[in-house]
Amino acid sequence: MLSPLQKLKNKSMLIDVENLKKDFVTGEVVTKVLYGLNFTIDDGEFVSIMGPSGSGKSTLMHILGLLDRSSSGLYKLEGKDVTKLSDDELAKLRNEKIGFVFQAFNLLPRTTVLDNVKLPLTYSDQKKGDINEIAKQVLKDVGLEHRVNYYTNQISGGEKQRVAIARALVNNPSVLFADEPTGNLDSKSGTQIMEILQHLNNRGRTIILVTHETYTSEHAKRIIKIKDGLITDDYPVENRRIAKDGELLK
Repeated sequence: MLSPLQKLKNKSMLIDVENLKKDFVTGEVVTKVLYGLNFTIDDGEFVSIMGPSGSGKSTLMHILGLLDRSSSGLYKLEGKDVTKLSDDELAKLRNEKIGFVFQAFNLLPRTTVLDNVKLPLTYSDQKKGDINEIAKQVLKDVGLEHRVNYYTNQISGGEKQRVAIARALVNNPSVLFADEPTGNLDSKSGTQIMEILQHLNNRGRTIILVTHETYTSEHAKRIIKIKDGLITDDYPVENRRIAKDGELLK
């Protein structure tokens, strides 16, 4: 059984974006949000997409995560031009290739930790016993094997986010999107979540972190800054923050 923390091999270009634009149309009013973005992300990178509210970073994440479509431009995921896919094809690709972690956790209430993590595998071809084992493995990978049978209202906020990470990993996706994953957490719990994301990346998992916080973004290895729908900067993080034992070290 492949654990999400096992090293991934054959690194290559994962995401290729060329002249990507997004407009929202309401009646006769056209609101331009993204103004022709160009960048690539390789398999195994840890990238922060950073910008203030209204900058377009969440819109970009929704497009990259196949939750929305661009108005024009090219977006290739693992070499496939996703702009030409049908809604059903996008949904299938999203389920197979992409994992999401959101600020609000988005866990099912009155449901066990294990059942929350198993949810993405419900309609897969996996046997029931295999689904249980895969879910337990990813929970072990995020340090929650002791919470398998707890209900989501019985665990802390930091543990809820760990459950959300495990659920995002259970399909072994090509890329994990984390949208303000520490926004609802205290500083210690937030640091622990970033430590998990760093650990996943160190084992080869591609992470794309969306945040407005400089402190959080510096856990990544590369930062793409967006303002008013344009990329204003794109650079490696030389003095990366490393999470260890609940503290951040420079």
